[in-house]
Amino acid sequence: MIESISRRNFLKQSSVFAAGLATLGSVVSLRAAKSPNDKVVVAIIGCNARGMAHIAGYLPLPNAEIGYICDVDSRAVEKGIAAVARKQQRKPQGVKDFRSILDNKDVDAVSIATPDHWHAPATILACAAGKHVYVEKPGSHNLHESELMVAAARKYKRVVQMGNQRRSWPWVIESIDALHAGEIGNVYFARGWYTNHRTSIGHGKPAPVPAWLDYSLWQGPAPERPFQDNVIHYNWHWFWNWGTGELGNNGVHALDLARWGLQVELPRRVTCGGNRYFYQDDWETPDTMMATFDFGDKGITWEGQSCAPRGFEGASFGVSFYGEKGCMAVAGSNCTIYDLNNKVVREIKAQQEGLFDFDTIHFANFLDGIREGKELRSEIEEGQKSTVLCHLGNIAWRTGHTINFDPKERKIVGDKEAIALVSRTYRKGWEPKV
Repeated sequence: MIESISRRNFLKQSSVFAAGLATLGSVVSLRAAKSPNDKVVVAIIGCNARGMAHIAGYLPLPNAEIGYICDVDSRAVEKGIAAVARKQQRKPQGVKDFRSILDNKDVDAVSIATPDHWHAPATILACAAGKHVYVEKPGSHNLHESELMVAAARKYKRVVQMGNQRRSWPWVIESIDALHAGEIGNVYFARGWYTNHRTSIGHGKPAPVPAWLDYSLWQGPAPERPFQDNVIHYNWHWFWNWGTGELGNNGVHALDLARWGLQVELPRRVTCGGNRYFYQDDWETPDTMMATFDFGDKGITWEGQSCAPRGFEGASFGVSFYGEKGCMAVAGSNCTIYDLNNKVVREIKAQQEGLFDFDTIHFANFLDGIREGKELRSEIEEGQKSTVLCHLGNIAWRTGHTINFDPKERKIVGDKEAIALVSRTYRKGWEPKV
């Protein structure tokens, strides 16, 4: 994760951003400011790990200003302020509770990089306060929240972008365009994957809450749990109370590409198998899983291996599409098209050093949506269609059931145990409402 923003990385992102604009053409374009109103003031909500990537993403953009750094961890606030102050003329202010800035008319947008259980509640509160929102994936903690955050964007007429940033990467766009143009003929199936080498988190012990952390505010809408020493800051992903497991953490990116490439919306049947195989510790979510999504005439599978790093197609992340004329593998930072004899037809390569160097374009697209009403690459309703697949896969795994889903009504059919997991219990007074 990005811990600091060096001059080299700043200049590299600026040049990559310019190249990306040229590739995307009219999809992403920034106009020169003609009035002070053209500047968008953003508050970063959550500044550990991915929040630092948000800072790096906004800083190269003209007419954007990071006005606030908000985090329940005082160390993260200081780190975020320092990172912005090195590159931005005006030093941002730091606050612990992001709700304290929602009435500030100088703030145009919030950029949410909190744990999953805060994504939807924070988005809804921000929309209600008249702020535009960029929210990290998966964007919601459960199916009900998916509906609520889309409803909030519509009710309050806010621009809400989800952080499945591959939708804005030029080489990925070129690859999906080639797929849709018929380079491998009719496409009927996609296989996604993610692999890593995560170590055991052990068994947590009760511990005093660190002085730098407001643990009550960190828990926010989630039911209260005693503080233990192996949850914060990253391991919350593997607990259902706060996270959505590897499926919501990284699977959403692959499922979004697969759904985009196949041009499908929501599935009719979902299965998921796997378990916590590699270690016996406090993980509640599976470290190994295979989810399948049946759309009737097309299908998707996703495989997650959190503790076994060897992936497929030479990459730890990717999606392969299978059609009547061949296969397209979008893997790592490369796309390879094969014919039915497994011969390489052509390749589409990324024009950047690092995998995430084009993220700035996704933030730029969000700001263009605010300023000019440009079409978002991952508007929240479209993004949440991919997240719904993650939630359904998790429900299938937690119940051990095949989930039958009505895509028109957006409802699980005939399964009381599965339907009980559509929403969650909230701390009293923290229930999200639209």
